[in-house]
Amino acid sequence: MYNNSLKSIAAKGIFWSAVDKFAVQIGQFVVSIILARILLPEDFGLIGMLAIFMALSQTFVESGLGVGLIQQQDRKEIDFSTVFLFNLVVSGFFYLLLFFSAPYISVFFNQPQLIDLIRVLGLGLFFNAIAIVQKTKLTIAFDFKSIAKSNVIAVVVGGLFGVVGAVKGYGVWALVIQSLTGTLASSLSLWFLASWSPSISFSKKSFNSLFGFGSKILMAGLYAQLLNNVYNICLGRFYPTASLGYYTRAKSFADLSAGTIVSVIQQATFPVLASVQNDKEKLVSIYKRMIRMSAFLIIPLMTLIALLAKPIIIVLLTEKWVSLIPLLQWMVFARIFLPMSAINMNLLNAVGRSDLFLKVDLSKLPLTIVAMIITIPLGVKAIIIGHVITSALSFVINAYLPGKLYGYGAVSQLKDMLPIFAATSVMAAVVFVLLSFTTDVMFQLFLGIIVGLMTYIFLCWLLKLVELTEVWELFLKWKKKVK
Repeated sequence: MYNNSLKSIAAKGIFWSAVDKFAVQIGQFVVSIILARILLPEDFGLIGMLAIFMALSQTFVESGLGVGLIQQQDRKEIDFSTVFLFNLVVSGFFYLLLFFSAPYISVFFNQPQLIDLIRVLGLGLFFNAIAIVQKTKLTIAFDFKSIAKSNVIAVVVGGLFGVVGAVKGYGVWALVIQSLTGTLASSLSLWFLASWSPSISFSKKSFNSLFGFGSKILMAGLYAQLLNNVYNICLGRFYPTASLGYYTRAKSFADLSAGTIVSVIQQATFPVLASVQNDKEKLVSIYKRMIRMSAFLIIPLMTLIALLAKPIIIVLLTEKWVSLIPLLQWMVFARIFLPMSAINMNLLNAVGRSDLFLKVDLSKLPLTIVAMIITIPLGVKAIIIGHVITSALSFVINAYLPGKLYGYGAVSQLKDMLPIFAATSVMAAVVFVLLSFTTDVMFQLFLGIIVGLMTYIFLCWLLKLVELTEVWELFLKWKKKVK
């Protein structure tokens, strides 16, 4: 009974998390396409320069305490209020830090506009901080339906305001407007949907307990954000603003698919893994299925995007973004192992080993530093090729400890992926040959997607991959819900 109940909860969570992430990503994708057709690469480059400062500040605001609440088994009301007050105070501190450091950031990048941009964009820290606990409570309750509603509202509101701003000629400020209005709409809707209000009380004991776990998440988060955004700093400092704009757009396109799958799986399954952390057999079973399903979805998808990069960019963004094509082709392969790597790391947090999570993350630092030293002087394309190599090596490193603890390391995971790689290779060959028969980009895009997906599904059916059956069953359940 317990197994069936847990499976039902996990399936429902994955369903609503998938609805959430795909609806949000599709909405964001449509908005980004509209904005990219109106705005210039330089506008996206300016926001890219500020990405690391906003990301680091937000990581400090969260400090891993929300994750700590989810992982903790005996939560009390004082724990939630303590986290809420901490988030609020820290958001104020980091906003002031950004406000007064804005002139120095502007001088570093030699971009006077950045002073006002970061001072206004920084207000988003407050908007995010007031709703972290509300989102955490919904996650603990497996109420991903409410989280989906909040995120969709944010995309619609932010997208509308952003597009209107772009049409009216606000330039880079349209991106700031989109971010702030979307964040505010999300936070307000989470307050309404969670139906929870904090008490003005703070427990030092509660904070120490949660921060003992969350501090490792915080360190790992800071490390991850530094690695994810340090290239933005280097490109913004030493290359034309447009180069950073191309880089951030390539990253955004690649993360649209890989990042969505990661978010769906992590958000829906982390509380499930945490709830069975003391049942090793059940934990490993869920973990293996997550790895295989992620590979089943992401490997063919990223390969297809690489093959169709030219028609995708020209049709959606117009010829002014043509320099993005080779960058996107490499960037998708830099993201191909991202979901599986994230699951391996997520497992460590789910069983309360945030200390190991941090150690694994820090162990990859020399690899990243070497890649940066070699590739940054060589240009944007070389940087992304470096991402491909470090991403593959990081997957092996991330899978090491789960392999030692649960007997399912990188070699075992890659063996399970072999049929998927085989089916994807055949699909890629078919699509590549097909594209050579026409130069019409619209026809290439349409034909490549249809033939590619049909070929992959047929090959998976021939290979009798269980993931195909599971996806089909989820589709039938969704169809039944819709009716």
